[in-house]
Amino acid sequence: MIYKIDMLSQAAKVKGQGVLSAYDEQVSLVRSGLKEQFVITENKWPDADITHYHTVNLRYFLSIPFAKMNGVTVGYVHFLPETVDTSLQLPKVCKKVFYKYLIQFYKSMDYLVTVNPYFIERLAAYGVDPDKVTYIPNFVCDKQFYPIEKSNKAGLREKYKLDKNKFTVVCVGQLQTRKGIFDFIRIAKEMPHMQFVWAGGFSFGKMTDGYKEIKEVVENPPENLKFLGIIERELMNEVYNLGDVMFLPSFEELFPMTILESMNCRTPILLRDIDIYKNILFDFYLRGSNIEEFKQILERLSEDECYYQKACSAAWKGHEFYHHDHVLSMWEEFYNQILDDTKPIKIKNLLNRFVG
Repeated sequence: MIYKIDMLSQAAKVKGQGVLSAYDEQVSLVRSGLKEQFVITENKWPDADITHYHTVNLRYFLSIPFAKMNGVTVGYVHFLPETVDTSLQLPKVCKKVFYKYLIQFYKSMDYLVTVNPYFIERLAAYGVDPDKVTYIPNFVCDKQFYPIEKSNKAGLREKYKLDKNKFTVVCVGQLQTRKGIFDFIRIAKEMPHMQFVWAGGFSFGKMTDGYKEIKEVVENPPENLKFLGIIERELMNEVYNLGDVMFLPSFEELFPMTILESMNCRTPILLRDIDIYKNILFDFYLRGSNIEEFKQILERLSEDECYYQKACSAAWKGHEFYHHDHVLSMWEEFYNQILDDTKPIKIKNLLNRFVG
């Protein structure tokens, strides 16, 4: 028997955010990989066997009781109140109402999926039953993100008006305080012999945390720092291949798609040493805790070829670990398990409706 999974998302309304990338990749993965077992539809609710909520729109929240009449509901945990708090500037009243709504949305799901096991404990702190939360990592298709031959990189840098010979540090992400943008800017100023590139913009406009201060730098950047703005996803492989290293100094994350995309390009990854990465990135990345440590690592990457190649290999191991087959098997097991758990309940409901 083939079951129906309906994917619900409005992430496309906001460009340049990881939720949209994660949605596109997950839908494509299960649609192509599980087509013998499931028919995948998008925003066709509420008659699916599994209704998978990727965003928390009010319209979707109101649909939950109807979706449960036909099948089981799954919610994707892309953020928590603390990640929103460090991303957007919202009035206190709005924050309080939205955070309460967000947690209620998660509690209303039959099952939840988080891209980082670290957040199972955080969800439990909000009163969400940890037994209904499953960890499944993000995934990136290696047909869209892949290494470009070194001989072609010079042409790419010329296209983006960058020095072909300078060591290049790339960051991809929204322009937000929590992304570590101010540390990135300071490091660029203190390392004028390198060039720095930031791809991403103000996806949420003036609501973005640090908007005014960041905008001032974007409009008048240091000579060795280039802001590319929001780049269309089909061109992002070029951006990752522009750099000698992907440096994301975020203070708060779940599992950034940008890390997986960089790994696919065999680009070394330098991140802030925060707890959320430890159980998902293992030794696939370089880490620093402050500006001085970041500078030392960048300097060594630019000068020590052996150290640099080791960092490239570590990133590639991360790509192999989060391979298509591995992540697909996790989704297959998850979807089949929740169907097995809910079949008796669904049959009982159908009998009750028939008898009634």
